[in-house]
Amino acid sequence: MKHLRTVDDVMTHAVISVDHDTAFKDIVETMRIWNVITLPVLAVDGRVTGVVSEADLLLNSRGTDPDRATTAERLMTRPAVTVTKDATIPAAARLMARRHLKRLPVVDGDGRLIGVVSRGDLLKVYLRPDADIGAEIRELIMYQLVPRGSAEIHVHVASGVAYLYGSLTDPKLEDVVVRAAGTVPGVVDVKADFTVPVAA
Repeated sequence: MKHLRTVDDVMTHAVISVDHDTAFKDIVETMRIWNVITLPVLAVDGRVTGVVSEADLLLNSRGTDPDRATTAERLMTRPAVTVTKDATIPAAARLMARRHLKRLPVVDGDGRLIGVVSRGDLLKVYLRPDADIGAEIRELIMYQLVPRGSAEIHVHVASGVAYLYGSLTDPKLEDVVVRAAGTVPGVVDVKADFTVPVAA
């Protein structure tokens, strides 16, 4: 069972990029061929130094025919907004929303490009089968949160909604269990009733 928790779980590893010297028309052609609207701009050592987007191209063309001197280095937005592969999916989603971005370059600890993640990639967590989500919730609750033998909880997931019912010997755990279930990727809501005994 694949737990989708970090950017590394959903990112695309094959990335199209350009270097500082790539000319305006070559950038346009690369975007057209690969059907992308942004391209990371890399230094010689592979570090991401900026990002050039369709908006950057339009702002810098000014209705004229750019010459070969109009390169990615002149056009790009800097510094690039990036994310590391171990960033959580919610953290990457918040960064995208806050900066109004559709794609983020993924970098290693030295700032070198290793992938790209899009809004669509982050939404993959909501395409997980209900059975996988339910199995992860059960594992989280029964093996990590609740002392062995102190609870009897049934988990059912339908369309991303987690239904929990059963009994807990410690009422203080109820809120912890509900909040923990809500952190499992793919869960859109949690409904719990710990007054309903699990059928034998």
